[in-house]
Amino acid sequence: MQAEPQKTWTIGSLVKWATDDFRARGIENPRLDAEVLVAFALGIDRTRVIIESLRPLEPAELALLRDLVKRRRSREPIAYLRGEREFYGRPFRVDSRVLIPRPDTETLVDVALARTAHVSLSMRLLDLCTGSGCVAITLARQRPTAKVLASDVSPDALAVARENAYRLGAYNVAFVESDLFANIPAGSRFDVITATPPYIATAEIEELAADIREYEPRGALDGGADGLDFVRKIVDAAPAFLDDGGVLAIEIGAGEAPDTRALFEARGYVDIAVERDYGKIERVVSGIRPRG
Repeated sequence: MQAEPQKTWTIGSLVKWATDDFRARGIENPRLDAEVLVAFALGIDRTRVIIESLRPLEPAELALLRDLVKRRRSREPIAYLRGEREFYGRPFRVDSRVLIPRPDTETLVDVALARTAHVSLSMRLLDLCTGSGCVAITLARQRPTAKVLASDVSPDALAVARENAYRLGAYNVAFVESDLFANIPAGSRFDVITATPPYIATAEIEELAADIREYEPRGALDGGADGLDFVRKIVDAAPAFLDDGGVLAIEIGAGEAPDTRALFEARGYVDIAVERDYGKIERVVSGIRPRG
C-alpha cells in the first residue's frame, strides 16, 4: 500500500478509497465489498456505515481495515474475512477448511423438505459431503424431531460443521468421518439422502474466479473429468441406504442435469425431478429409490 499523506480518515472516505481500489483491480461489487468490510470491522450494520460516514476512524480501526482491504485485494473471499456466511437465514461459521455456503444450495434444502413432507415428524436424513454442515443443520432446525447424520471425508470440515451445529442449536445432528458411504453403519436406512459433492470438471478449476480457485478447498470442488465422478458413486450406492420410498437429492453444476438425470434413470430411480435454483439454473436432481 502506498504511503498516504497524514489525513483524518472517516468511514465515508475509507469506503470510497476501498471501493475505488477494488474497482481498479477488477473485483466484482466493489462498493458492496467495501461497505461489508467496514461494517464488519466496526461491528455495525451497513445502514450505519452510510449514516455515520463522517465519523473519524480510530487508529486501531484504520489499521484493521487496511489489513482487510489488503487481504481482499488478494481475492480472499469476504466470507472468510468475516468468518461467517448466511444460509437459509442462519449465520454459519466458515473458513478455508470448507466451501462457502451459497444461495444455490438452498434449493437442495427446499427439495428435501418438499419431498419428505409425509415423514416430517420422523425424518431420517443422511447428508453427504456436508462441509460446513449448512444443509444438514438447516434441515435439522427445520425438522427438529428428525434424526440427521452428516458425513464428510475431511476431519477439518467436520470440525467446522460440529461448531456450527452447536452454535445454531442443531442437537439432533450426529457426525461421521466417511468417504461417501464407506463408514455409514451397515443396515442404516434413511428417508432422504442429500449430497453436495464436488462437481466442477477438473479442467474447469483453473477457469474459476480467483476467490474460489485460490482459497476454497480444491477437494470440495474437483468432480473429475466431467464433474460427475462423485455423482455416479452416490447415485449407484444410495439405494442400499434408502428406505422404501426414500429420496436421493443431489446438487449439481450448471449443464449437468441431463447426464445426472440419465444416471438416475439407468439405476432405476422413479419420480425423477430437476429443480432450478434462484438463477434459473438446473441445480438439484432428485428421485425415489429403485423398487426391488
